[in-house]
Amino acid sequence: MTHVQELFEKPKGVETRWFSPENPEGKRGSGGRENAGSKGRPYVSVAAGETATLLEFEGSGVVRRMWVTIGDRSPEMLRSLRIEMFWDGAASPAVSVPFGDFFGIGLGRRTPFENALFSDPEGRSFNCFIPMPFRQSARVAITNDSAQNLRHLFYDIDVTVNESLAPETIYFHACWRRESPNELGKEFAILPRVEGSGRFLGCNLGIITDPRYDGTWWGEGEVKIRTGDDQDPTLCGTGTEDYVGTGWGQGSYAHRTQGCLIADKERRHWAFYRYHVDDPVYFDGGCTVSIQTIGGIGKPKALELLANGVPMIPVTLDPGDPHPMIHLMGRETPVDLATEGTETDWCNFWRQDDWSAVAYFYLDRPENSLPPLAPAAERVRDLNP
Repeated sequence: MTHVQELFEKPKGVETRWFSPENPEGKRGSGGRENAGSKGRPYVSVAAGETATLLEFEGSGVVRRMWVTIGDRSPEMLRSLRIEMFWDGAASPAVSVPFGDFFGIGLGRRTPFENALFSDPEGRSFNCFIPMPFRQSARVAITNDSAQNLRHLFYDIDVTVNESLAPETIYFHACWRRESPNELGKEFAILPRVEGSGRFLGCNLGIITDPRYDGTWWGEGEVKIRTGDDQDPTLCGTGTEDYVGTGWGQGSYAHRTQGCLIADKERRHWAFYRYHVDDPVYFDGGCTVSIQTIGGIGKPKALELLANGVPMIPVTLDPGDPHPMIHLMGRETPVDLATEGTETDWCNFWRQDDWSAVAYFYLDRPENSLPPLAPAAERVRDLNP
């Protein structure tokens, strides 16, 4: 069935509910009662350390849209607020992510954009259009992990209820993690190992580059997706900017399923996304998604960085046409970069930066057994270099 057909078909028994401060329980005929129906409760406040429940519903349904705006949109608040979602009475959340990162952009920075899953029309609101099905119950909550009270939180969660879900319907999940810095020579895990069957929906990533690398290019790492018990990936990209649909560097752009919303060389900030809407990534028997933390620069600059003690591991030299790439890894004796290749070669190398990522995925169970979200202090540390 196409989306166009769905526009003029009414599923039997299915109803629409809006959960908002004006109708927090989403009940029929119960909205806008305060202040004689004249905008009596358009927002809620969330004091430091408190939790606001935005949606709590018993029964089957699908979350269709979420819209939120808040009075304090500072980087610290966007990372300190924690959004969590629970399906079918699960004890642990399927989603536990910093609020700002969840809504499609990293590093606590706002910018107007629109894509297939998220939008922010003017840089001051948070919209999500990912469908999130549930069979027995749903709960969405926001916890204020900061030391500051949040005075204004406006929200509207749109749900279709009494849905008849097929047996193969799976649950929406999301997780966030950060490494600051990443481990030298190791891939950064966008999605740590999850068990079960499902679909990797995509990710948005943020990177704050280390100034010791003197502005050199950071985005040569390949995205690798391992499914089942495979040690080597079945799905493997060719580079960071390649994964998000561009090439030979990465400027600012926002397209339907791929984009780079922040490309700030001065502050060393980059935030980008890739959503597998049209090219589904299915898995059975578990899944991991990672990206190599590899950058690149001309060989003379690489030698200069090595001489200055900057942490790096050279991996390849590319002499350009017609010569093949020179592999520097896996040799029995250590590589002396000075004696390899020529002065005009391009050198790819493992490096260390500040990486963070949200992974979005569907799973055949309402819990995922991933580690809990890091404390707020770790989430906001060095967010504004």
